[in-house]
Formats: sequence, C-alpha cells, structure tokens
Amino acid sequence: MKEQQEEKNLEVSGIIAKTEQYIKENKKKLTIIAAAILVVALGIWAYVTLVAQPRQVRAAEDMFAAEQWFNEGNFEQALNGNDEFLGFTDIISDYRGTKSANLAKYYAGICHLNLGQYDEAIDLLKSYKGKDAFTGAEAIMLIGDAYAEQDNAAEAVKYYENAAAKASNFVVSPVALWKAGMMYIKLGNGDAAVKAFQQIKDNYPESPEYSEVDKYMSYAENM
Repeated sequence: MKEQQEEKNLEVSGIIAKTEQYIKENKKKLTIIAAAILVVALGIWAYVTLVAQPRQVRAAEDMFAAEQWFNEGNFEQALNGNDEFLGFTDIISDYRGTKSANLAKYYAGICHLNLGQYDEAIDLLKSYKGKDAFTGAEAIMLIGDAYAEQDNAAEAVKYYENAAAKASNFVVSPVALWKAGMMYIKLGNGDAAVKAFQQIKDNYPESPEYSEVDKYMSYAENM
C-alpha cells in the first residue's frame, strides 16, 4: 500500500511539474487568452447593462400609449402612433430584438386582423415568438382566423388544430376546436368536425362552446 501511495504521489508531482513547465513556457500565450476572455466578458456585461437593458426599458415605456389605444379599439392609431407616441409598427422597427418589439408583433397582428388587412396580420403573427401557452396559442388561432376571412378553410383549420394542441387549456383550446369543427363542416368533412367537437365534450365541459356542441355534432354526423 505504501509503495502504491508513493507511486501515486510521484504521478501527481509529475503532472504538477509538467503543468508548471507548460505555464512557464506558454505564459505570454496564456496571458493573451485570459485577457481576451476578460475583454469578451466585459463587453457582454457592458452591452447588457448599458445598451440592452436601457433599450428594453425605453421600449416598454413607448409601448404604453400603443397598448392604451389597442385596449380602446383604436387599432389604426395603435399601429401608427402620433406625433408624441410611437405605434406598434415603429416599436417593431425601432426596438428590433427586444421583448417589447416581439410583443408589438402580436398586438400589431391583431390590429391588422381587425382592420381587414389579413396578409399583414398573418405575417406579423407568424413572426411573433410567443412562448407561453396563451398568447403563443392565440396567435396561431388568429392566423387561422385571417385565413378563414380569406375563405381559405383548408389552411385555417390547420392553425386551429395547432392552436388547440399548443394551448391545452380551457381558454384557447375549446375556442380553437370549435373553429376547427366549423371549418371542417365548411370543407364537407363531417368526421373531422365530429372529432373536433368531441374533444370539447370530453375535455372542456366548463367552456361556453360546450353548451352548443351537441347541435353541431349532430349536424356533422348527418352530413
């Protein structure tokens, strides 16, 4: 045991010696690498602290007026702003890469949808990166609404099904399933409509859609 321990001590000593020799021979190179790492780290810290965070704060402040117009149903002004405050369109452009600019795409998409500008609504809602189960799923469902308004039922139903699966909650899912069922009826696909309505019956009995689902299921079954 003693001999084994001595061998291990010699191995460790050898490793330490080699490491010290390497550092000694490459001191200049290692110093340059360490300095470069420090510069990059300081650069990242400076950008986040001095640029990104203040920019996000300004973006959030500028969003306030646009959100107020949106809540009032003044969709045109919410998009375009006025001489004093930015609208969602300018926020998306001026604050590209911020959370506020991303959220502005969601709001702007809804504005365009309400204004009957369906292609613009589709583009913005598709570019919105919604990670939560509500706005992310609702944005997908609203894309379906835009396609439905363009009489593109086949495309609309894809987004309704996708929204229902992504949401998996009683707020968005039953609405999306209901819309999917109605689009399937429009497409003449009664079986698919029944399947969509059945999911409401099975999973969302507390939803407003539940009270009407039997009537439309019966219609779909007899198509």
